[in-house]
Amino acid sequence: MSKVPEQFVGVTVVTKANVYFNGSVVSHAVILPDGSKKTVGLIYPGKYHFNTQAAEKMEIISGDCNVMLDGADKNGSYGKGESFDVPAKSGFTIEVTGEICEYVCSFLS
Repeated sequence: MSKVPEQFVGVTVVTKANVYFNGSVVSHAVILPDGSKKTVGLIYPGKYHFNTQAAEKMEIISGDCNVMLDGADKNGSYGKGESFDVPAKSGFTIEVTGEICEYVCSFLS
């Protein structure tokens, strides 16, 4: 498991937020020097479903969540320092029941 840095240096941040579910999920895009893209965001308590186009790695920075990947027969629980992968052209349901969950999403090739 790779450790997400506490900060990204020399990046471009898109200031316009991606806002989902009436503000319950908010993220900002970060463009790295090599041109790759990540999003950094937070999820307020609740249950939300997301569809994916590209494959993603969701790394949890703070808080806890339960995740059910589309087509899976059981969910997984993730906390600080843990991650899960979501296949391209798929989706997942994420549920946060406690404190706000913070994440970094990397788009995989």
